[in-house]
Amino acid sequence: MKVTIDGQSIDVEPGTTILQAARMIGGDLVPPAMCYYSKLKGSGGKCRCCLVEVSKGSEADPRPMPKLMASCVTGCMDGMEVNSKSSARVTEARKSVTEFLLINHPLDCPICDQAGECDLQNLSFEHGNPKSRFIEEKRTFEPEDIGPNIQLHMNRCILCQRCVQVADQLTDNRVHGVLDRGDHANISTGISKAIDNEFSGNMIDVCPVGALTDKTFRFKSRVWFNKPYNAHRECTTPGCCGKTTVWMFGGEIQRVTGRKDEYHEVEEFICNSCRFDHKNVNDWVIEGPREFEKDSVINQNNYTQKLEKVEIDTEKNILLGRDIDRKKISMAAIPLTTNDKK
Repeated sequence: MKVTIDGQSIDVEPGTTILQAARMIGGDLVPPAMCYYSKLKGSGGKCRCCLVEVSKGSEADPRPMPKLMASCVTGCMDGMEVNSKSSARVTEARKSVTEFLLINHPLDCPICDQAGECDLQNLSFEHGNPKSRFIEEKRTFEPEDIGPNIQLHMNRCILCQRCVQVADQLTDNRVHGVLDRGDHANISTGISKAIDNEFSGNMIDVCPVGALTDKTFRFKSRVWFNKPYNAHRECTTPGCCGKTTVWMFGGEIQRVTGRKDEYHEVEEFICNSCRFDHKNVNDWVIEGPREFEKDSVINQNNYTQKLEKVEIDTEKNILLGRDIDRKKISMAAIPLTTNDKK
């Protein structure tokens, strides 16, 4: 099937969603996604961040779809034409969705461990409004320890339900979920029972905001002060790949996470033992520095970025007839010597 998104066409298999097709093309036309997670079955359709405009339904029925569609749950049709970033309707809708997500979200960025790698920060930077129209009182919750190594900050939660789906699909005994309804909905264990299973730490990796934090890394450092390295170990836990990213500050491993792709999705899930219990460098085989998966505050001016060469051309008329001084100002043409006494 042929699908066109923002003027770029691609052939996809039947059953492919618009969001998946956009990710195959790549670039700025890829819709943002806060609830969809390709590694989790049944995810998507909750946050409405990935809305797109379908200007042509298919070759068989070329009529446009009257409403904006959630690209993560809308299947592609042969001949379908979609407007993503090129649509003014889509841009306005994403601004409205961002405003809605930020209604109850606190201004915790200065103290949040997710700062610098937060999908909601990135969404707000592109589509957020510097002023809020919300005058009512924000709903608040006390931080809750839902496991020996995980703390829940429900104030920051956007109810994407990724953590619930991780517990459903990776473990046999999920003890937390969405409680209550409407604007009272919240994530909790309900029976005050700690989440204690070998893959619970993956809830931290899939959380797009700072609602679930790693207590072993809490308030230790900002992520942009750490250097990520790919590492692996022989893990004996069934289902754990043993391949991780270790975040180091000097010679100290401050946290361990799963390896993530450019859409902030882990490549393979890891166990709690790898994540929380092995913070010694000798526990790991360090493979080398890891390139950052997406642009953010973490990797600004980082050595892994491709930087264009900067050349400064001096206007010749400014120093007319003084070629030597012009060369000294440009510096590139003058060798660096410490014995020049002129």
